[in-house]
Amino acid sequence: MRRSIYYVNPMADFPTYFGSENFAARGFARTTYMADLTIPTLAALTPSSFNVRLCDENITSVDFDTTADFVALTGKVTQFRRLVRIAEEFRARKKIVLIGGPYASLSPEVLRPHCDILVRGEIEELAPKLFDDLNSGTWAKDYEGGRPDLSLAPIPRWDLYPNDHALLGTVQTSRGCPFECEFCDVIQYLGRKQRHKPGRLVLAELDVLYRHAYRSVFLADDNFTVFRNRAKELLVLLRDWNRARTNGRVNFSTQVSIDSAKDEELLTLCSEAGLTTVFVGIETPNTDSLRNIKKRQNLNVDMVELIARFFDHGISVTGGMIVGFETDGYDIFERQYDFAMASGIPIFTLGALVAPAATPLHARLKQQGRLRDAGSEVAADPWTTNIVHPKIPAEELTRGLRWLANNLYSPQAFGDRLLTFIAKFGKRRDPYWCNHQPNHHTRSVDRNSLAVLDQLRGLGPDEATMWNRVVQAATRKPETMSFVFYACIQYMQIRHMYDTGQFWDVQLASTPAPAEPVTSLTPLRIAGTGAR
Repeated sequence: MRRSIYYVNPMADFPTYFGSENFAARGFARTTYMADLTIPTLAALTPSSFNVRLCDENITSVDFDTTADFVALTGKVTQFRRLVRIAEEFRARKKIVLIGGPYASLSPEVLRPHCDILVRGEIEELAPKLFDDLNSGTWAKDYEGGRPDLSLAPIPRWDLYPNDHALLGTVQTSRGCPFECEFCDVIQYLGRKQRHKPGRLVLAELDVLYRHAYRSVFLADDNFTVFRNRAKELLVLLRDWNRARTNGRVNFSTQVSIDSAKDEELLTLCSEAGLTTVFVGIETPNTDSLRNIKKRQNLNVDMVELIARFFDHGISVTGGMIVGFETDGYDIFERQYDFAMASGIPIFTLGALVAPAATPLHARLKQQGRLRDAGSEVAADPWTTNIVHPKIPAEELTRGLRWLANNLYSPQAFGDRLLTFIAKFGKRRDPYWCNHQPNHHTRSVDRNSLAVLDQLRGLGPDEATMWNRVVQAATRKPETMSFVFYACIQYMQIRHMYDTGQFWDVQLASTPAPAEPVTSLTPLRIAGTGAR
């Protein structure tokens, strides 16, 4: 009898929070920001003797009535609660449940009670034995994979995925990161020795995504530019591949460290290849904090000046911002705001420092007795932390975060940052990208994203004023228009997160004033029932 398996990527516990994939901005229904790479890859590793179905819960509801023999769940700490609920529902229905993914690798003891089969580590080398065992009915309770050569990675089964409901396609070109950031859990399950996928396989995956009409692709590397020579070789391949497209070119995005902006040749190649957006872990302008958590690549540099170099090459930046480092004081919220406004970065992710399981930070703080919980599940809760701060009580840290979020995303401040971005954009941008070729296969999700922009002005008079200001500036510099639109779509997602009030109302309804002033600036209210 032919076996069957149902792969599920659960929705995040807080699906509209920064870093979650569910894109719930007005006008989007069952849309994910980034196509999930895990479940199509698992499908590609599954023998043809199995029937396979995929479920990305950001897009489709979980079919608890599935007839599949096995249900396989993946997930990060941000999906922990939902993952467990789904697993327990399937087990109650007598299904054999497998759990794997990053959180299973980092905290196997937490997930072990909730599944029949626990899979740790990476699966490429492990897959033949695992599926042979499932097929024969002789599976073990635990499997552990190693760190395989990425030449073994298959081309994901995107033909099984609902591609018309994902804004970005996804290709992974490497795993691991050599840096030592104390709070990062990536190196704990992928390693500090970065492994690279052969360029020919990267291009083969891009060919498939292109046929599925993706014209924006995220290169899912923890640090794309850490090995400069390799990055440059791959960028040349991407440039040549992109320039050979006859039905619209692809815009790439990825994650880099800020020190990559020092390399003029690298930035030029990024621009030529169509790498138009990078995520940079800014973390904090507090150099004591950067030194303390071993974020050495951000030290001894002018981060505002380096960000301007990205802009100058036609590359937008999304910044990661964290408060609550142990050397932070009450002035950190205002310092972060001032840095953000000077940088011109339109979109920042924002949260409190947490200590994920298996990280050096978690081990150090546990030894010092400064963890609220021995586990790390609380680290996935928005605006909260599992760390006892030596100076700022938890409720005041959250109050400061609330102030910072409102001020960063007030229409005035967001518009000001966009105007700074426009002013700094593009003197060295590759002129090849100024004449975009038409794309005759625009997907409904791309058309919906433009429809969302029509609603921005209707949020209120301040939003209408902001929109008019930035569109007028972008019209005078038309090469920035697509970047402005993209930032505004992300802004609508953030506004949706705040306006629903799903975080603030629960945690901050009666927050007292801090014992010390958080800031001298006037707090702002974004809208309706959202953050105040």
